[in-house]
Amino acid sequence: MATILVIDDEELIRTLLRSALEGAGHEVIEARNGRVGLELYRQRPADLVITDILMPELNGLDMILELTRGFLNVKVIAMSGVQSEENVLDVAKLLGARQTFHKPLNLQQLLTAVRYELAH
Repeated sequence: MATILVIDDEELIRTLLRSALEGAGHEVIEARNGRVGLELYRQRPADLVITDILMPELNGLDMILELTRGFLNVKVIAMSGVQSEENVLDVAKLLGARQTFHKPLNLQQLLTAVRYELAH
């Protein structure tokens, strides 16, 4: 069982991901924004981080940058619902996200990515 930190300002998305990830046998920790997520990761590093990009207080791009600077082995999957700014997910990859997804999410594809990242 892996510990996965889910960071998203939308409670519905966090609930959906919690349900899918716990159903796959993982422990889930939730954060409502990047600042809280970063603090939770510093207190207890997770095996994988799944983060939204556009959030209040500390957006996902800045949070990914902070994580990858401070923790060399961090594994991040980024997601975004902003269709007009395609490049935010490209930037997330440049900053260290291993995989990216557009919202609305395909949960099967996300779970496959989670299995892959946890195995590598």
